[in-house]
Amino acid sequence: MSQTAILTDNLTRTFGQIRAVDGLSLEVPAGIIFGFLGPNASGKTTTIGLLLGLLEPTEGKAEVLGYDVRTHSDEIRARAGALLEHAGVYEQLTAEDNLEFYARVWRMPAGDRRARIKELLSHMGLWERRGERVAKWSRGMKQKLALARALLHRPPLVFLDEPTAGLDVVSANALRDDLVGLVSHEGVTVFLTTHNMSEAEKLCQQVAVIRQGKLMTVGDPDDLRTRAGSPRVDIVGGPFGQSVLDAIRTRPEVSSAEAEDRRLTIYLTQQMDTAPLVNLLVGAGVQVEEVRKGKASLEEVFLTLMEEER
Repeated sequence: MSQTAILTDNLTRTFGQIRAVDGLSLEVPAGIIFGFLGPNASGKTTTIGLLLGLLEPTEGKAEVLGYDVRTHSDEIRARAGALLEHAGVYEQLTAEDNLEFYARVWRMPAGDRRARIKELLSHMGLWERRGERVAKWSRGMKQKLALARALLHRPPLVFLDEPTAGLDVVSANALRDDLVGLVSHEGVTVFLTTHNMSEAEKLCQQVAVIRQGKLMTVGDPDDLRTRAGSPRVDIVGGPFGQSVLDAIRTRPEVSSAEAEDRRLTIYLTQQMDTAPLVNLLVGAGVQVEEVRKGKASLEEVFLTLMEEER
């Protein structure tokens, strides 16, 4: 596999007057979890359809695993895994029979498919329940099985479209943990669409933000956080009276400061040593319990981008 898993150039798809994907130029390195972020109806699912050759581009071009999406879509689908809107599992079959069916579809040799099914179900914590009908399972367990199904034939690239949507917090976290473990073990590239910013922050090495079909920014999460927001310091303690706030706000390195309950957030004009600020607070009679330097969250980056676009 090359160093680039996905490459697009001015990729565009229109539906009537609607430009669902609008001039998308993107490069996804191999071997990472790449987050494709955006609000609902931003063009994420349409982009996956284009990359899998399920939709024809109106303009532009794209290559997936080195294959042109217009002329070699069958080769792309044969080499990629996908977990899209529908899980693709048969609820009246057992978990083991589901994977056996798909392994036969992929024409995996008998010995290989039995070993692979056991490997994936064991990793997902489902091996002991392999003989149960899937209809009896929770949504989270079904989604784990669907992820195993997408990875069954050892694809170098997997498309995951909102894989944790609708799951409870515990199930979503469990699925994320399984995904990270499998990516590390399998060395697979993951193209992950989501509108869950905290999920992207936990999982992705690179992210792209799309809105109304247009690419707004791309980069690793840490760079985006640095670019989008000034550094800040969160201080837990108190009391943070008005005189304390006034003293902090007059400092030249402080752009603003906000206090709520027992938390003081100080926004800085640049990265700096926090000791002078802490000393000022202590001298003013504030009891400082915790000091934490931070940057804007990915969610704050996302909201800033949405606001700038408006």
